[in-house]
Amino acid sequence: MAKAAKVFVFFNCDESKSEASMNIFYNSAVYKDNKTSRKLLLKKIQEEVSLKRIEVVDMAKVEDLVNNGDPVEAGNLIKFGVIKALDCY
Repeated sequence: MAKAAKVFVFFNCDESKSEASMNIFYNSAVYKDNKTSRKLLLKKIQEEVSLKRIEVVDMAKVEDLVNNGDPVEAGNLIKFGVIKALDCY
């Protein structure tokens, strides 16, 4: 069996980040674990901030984690949003 590739999904959610508030039909874009897709994920986060749907505690740290680190960790710095990692076969 081939090794799973990792993908990331950004979800708008409630403040407590409950699973029930994450809607795959509303947030349906999936971002591959590569440089181009990570930039698109960051763009999505920036758009959500500009639309005031989410709040970011430290945008510079979020940018670094999305571009160079673990995007899931960036979700810890986002209020009303979260990033989940999924295995894609």
